Amino acid sequence: MLDHYRMFADYNRWANRLVYAAAAELSDAEYRQDKGAFFGSLHRTLNHILTADRIWMKRFTQEGEAPTRLDAVLHDELAGLAAARAAEDERIIAWIDGLDEARLAAHFTYTPLTRPEKIEQRLGPTLSHFFNHQTHHRGQAHAVLTALGRPSLTLDLVFFLRTEGEKWAA
Repeated sequence: MLDHYRMFADYNRWANRLVYAAAAELSDAEYRQDKGAFFGSLHRTLNHILTADRIWMKRFTQEGEAPTRLDAVLHDELAGLAAARAAEDERIIAWIDGLDEARLAAHFTYTPLTRPEKIEQRLGPTLSHFFNHQTHHRGQAHAVLTALGRPSLTLDLVFFLRTEGEKWAA
């Protein structure tokens, strides 16, 4: 199971690079334009993904900064957000690489931002949510890009496995 999460961490970094490269081709007005995604613009959607990742990583590791709002804007400019995203992706990969099967099976406790009561869950299934959440909102980022008339990105996991993620498909 650990390799499954290592693959997702690697995929996550790859997909984020594609989305951020596409975002860099937008004008600032396009980047900030509300296109009806859950968080409105690409700017706010990408900030939310990083925000949520930092919240979860703080829960998982007890380290790092964790925003207190799901709609926090951590970086107002794309360049700063992209650098923070790249650093967070590396942090996620390094942390996943340090896990073992016993840790995946173990329980951990956290308090959701939206409901201040303690939750206890096994780490493994919660990591599945963590990566699924990123994919969900990257899909919204993709929808914003296509609504702005940009070419469609191929973000499918199977495409990653056929290209840069071949080591996971072998």
